[in-house]
Amino acid sequence: MSTAEARRRPRSLALELVSSLSERIRDGRLPVGIKMPTEAAIMAEFEVSRTVVREALSKLQASGLVETRHGIGTFVLGLGDDAGFKISREQYATLQDVVAVLELRIGLETEAAALAAQRRTEANLAAMRKALDALALALEHGSDAVAADFLFHQEVARATQNDHFADLMTTLGSRIIPRARLEPAQAMTDERREYLRRVNGEHESIFDAIASQDAEGARAAMRTHLANSRERRRRSQTEPR
Repeated sequence: MSTAEARRRPRSLALELVSSLSERIRDGRLPVGIKMPTEAAIMAEFEVSRTVVREALSKLQASGLVETRHGIGTFVLGLGDDAGFKISREQYATLQDVVAVLELRIGLETEAAALAAQRRTEANLAAMRKALDALALALEHGSDAVAADFLFHQEVARATQNDHFADLMTTLGSRIIPRARLEPAQAMTDERREYLRRVNGEHESIFDAIASQDAEGARAAMRTHLANSRERRRRSQTEPR
């Protein structure tokens, strides 16, 4: 195991596992009422230790997504009224909803980027770089790479070294990426590929500022990226279909 990998265990691995399991609960792959896979099954699938699995399940329970019944197992509660802050699927239904979420993200993620620039570790940078490389590779293969896009923003939140930022991003889930809701499965035209390249360029600017430990630059780059996304959505409201 490398030094960078060692620094990521077990906390960041637990957060990654929380994100993966939360997404399965949100999209119905782990429906309400079902018994969660055993610790051994989760360990095998995600290649993590029992400590990581138990920490992740503890976080899911604290968030109200699952409950443990002693002697029986852990069961999915879903996103009930006691699950804490959440944005439901219905609240992503319209263009106006997506713009509203982007406004929330501008407030949250610009400060996260500044803190990440001040506090990031080499392991955090490596994780962000991996997400950006996955974005670029997906683009080459004609994919929108929503998962990799969300992962980059999630890694920025983790680099704050403040679990509340990371937990809130996990709670929001990958639906906060606008094209996940508004532009599913679009054909990869030359125009669309160029648009996604510009988006990736904005991500690279955020990464460069964080790597340089330039807090104000990171804050500005994240604000520019999210504000550009918001304006693209607003313009789409007025453009003829």
